[in-house]
Amino acid sequence: MSLGAHLVELRKRLMIAALALLVGMVAAFLVADPIIHFITEPIRMITEKRGDDFSALNFSTITSAFDMRMRIALSIGLFASAPVWLWQIWAFIMPGLTRKEVRYTIGFVAAAVPLFLGGCYLGVMIMPHIIELMWSFTPEGGTNFYAAQDYYDFIFKLMLVIGISFVLPVFLVALNFAGIMSGRAILKGWRVAIIIATVFAALATPAADVVSMLMLAGILIVLYFAAAGLSLLFDRRKRKQDAAAGLLPDAV
Repeated sequence: MSLGAHLVELRKRLMIAALALLVGMVAAFLVADPIIHFITEPIRMITEKRGDDFSALNFSTITSAFDMRMRIALSIGLFASAPVWLWQIWAFIMPGLTRKEVRYTIGFVAAAVPLFLGGCYLGVMIMPHIIELMWSFTPEGGTNFYAAQDYYDFIFKLMLVIGISFVLPVFLVALNFAGIMSGRAILKGWRVAIIIATVFAALATPAADVVSMLMLAGILIVLYFAAAGLSLLFDRRKRKQDAAAGLLPDAV
């Protein structure tokens, strides 16, 4: 295809992706109430424990309620329309890939998507405990009016950060496939990986919530060692293939 044809194809793919995102946002905007009810459950739990009405989601400006719904619509719309826009990206780049590259790419995506969703789900699960724990530090007579924008940003960023962290081992395996990093080199850095996982878990969770921190750090460490193990297996298979082809020095 010529450059002009590529640009036309790109415009077509972007239009389809944008339309899918728009449809997803409209659908999410219409069902925003159940989502808001779900994410504000920790606030209702705090209110019941305090026995008063001094804990609530606060909309401090005229448009803040609408802004929160738009943020929810954009976030849920991105997730809901992901199959469409991911396919559009894939359909655009696939003709330029070899059959082997296509197979590897499908494998990486098939591994990355469930891991990302699993990380987001874990973020949703630990979110109420984090909010409740932070509330426990409120002094006697204090109030907890949570700004809607800050409250939603905290939940969304928590899900996003944990989801992305779950995908990092897939990139390690991709680096191994590309020949940039061997499985032995990945495994050799296990001490640094444990430190990074622990520090990341400490930053992603409140300092006082030791259980959530250890759980998140433990999952990240397990995923790291799983990536190292897969890389070692791939290296071993590659050495066997090179030996069979007479590419290794001792096989010549």
